[in-house]
Amino acid sequence: MGMGANIVLGAIADDFTGATDLANNLVRGGMRCLQVIGVPQEEIDLADIDAVVVALKSRSCPVEEAVNDSLAALNWLQKQGARQLFFKYCSTFDSTDQGNIGPVADALLEALGASQTVMVPAFPINGRTVYQGHLFVGDRLLNDSGMQHHPLNPMQDADLVRVLTRQTPHPVGLANRAVLAQGVTATRAHLSALEAQGVRHVICDSLDEQDLDVLAEATVLMPLVTGGSGLGQALPAQYRAQGWLATITEPGRLSPASGGALVLSGSCSRATLAQVGDFLAKHPDGGFVLDPLALAEDEQQQTQALAFARQRLSEQTPVLLYASADPDKVSDAQQALGVERAGALVEEALSQLAVTLVNEGVGRLLVAGGETSGAVVSALGITTLRIGEQIDPGVPWTQAPLAGSEVTLSLALKSGNFGGIDFFTRAFEVLA
Repeated sequence: MGMGANIVLGAIADDFTGATDLANNLVRGGMRCLQVIGVPQEEIDLADIDAVVVALKSRSCPVEEAVNDSLAALNWLQKQGARQLFFKYCSTFDSTDQGNIGPVADALLEALGASQTVMVPAFPINGRTVYQGHLFVGDRLLNDSGMQHHPLNPMQDADLVRVLTRQTPHPVGLANRAVLAQGVTATRAHLSALEAQGVRHVICDSLDEQDLDVLAEATVLMPLVTGGSGLGQALPAQYRAQGWLATITEPGRLSPASGGALVLSGSCSRATLAQVGDFLAKHPDGGFVLDPLALAEDEQQQTQALAFARQRLSEQTPVLLYASADPDKVSDAQQALGVERAGALVEEALSQLAVTLVNEGVGRLLVAGGETSGAVVSALGITTLRIGEQIDPGVPWTQAPLAGSEVTLSLALKSGNFGGIDFFTRAFEVLA
């Protein structure tokens, strides 16, 4: 058990940036939050922590592995005294028809001896809303939003009741907007009526923050809730109402940052491509592009990228190392190398560059892309992240101790789809 363990919320996230996104919203809701990478193997000091988010890599892995890792995380969080559990997945509900959302939620419910949970993927501030069980990205249905072309988890159906029904043997129900509009009592009654009918999973509509507040109040006593980060922001107020959580000033306070500033980008999402474009428009000589085909040949390109970064850092000028490219280029590389190898080459190159440059004095690091973030964090040997204030919705600065160093690394891990167009430059301006 961790020292001082008495946490209010224990969360299990299916990827690194999703974990950070949730942790960020918990801090904004007034909880002191620690993110741990994988299930901790050693004792962790939780004396001034209210919520712990365990970051797994369980979104796209085999179902059995996702279930086993999630149950191990649950077991550890229960030992830390967590009053409520939260299974966090992406606000685009992305997985395959075989899982992993349904099977993991089923396994967690069984382990907790619970008979029902809610599915609340909506994150309205980031344009993710659910209406009549259909998920929208902005004004487009999920399957018309670009997510239908996702390289790992293409989402071709916006009807979440139907999507989840394909992933679980248990009945799936809906709490629609008309129910939520009647308030907390009506929502609780609706959930209870569905539970009496044997409905284990309830997809919940949410169009705005008010809907999320209703759902948070209606579900605060459920052993397990599931969803995106939107619900995470609404829960802390309910914990305070229950008397589980004190009012905390500056829950996201971090130590002052120091060292060189570096941006690494492996994401090929539209948002990230626009951020790369904005950075290069402001700093025409500030970017070095990595090509998977060149990386596959030899180490020459990686050596060039390292030399480029060292030169820029020595001049204290902005530096971006990126493999972000438009869909056609990505497809060419995937066809030549295979999907897995193309992705792995980029992740490995960016990770190695991160390790070398952090060892040489980079103290402020921004990483774009969930898979890339995971690879970089693993390569740096980071196991815990203290969550600070947010830069943009869903993306906070964090700090991590580095093995064998007295200096803490300031780190921003950005999901591909998140952040304003000027994110790569503005992020460093808001860091203390």
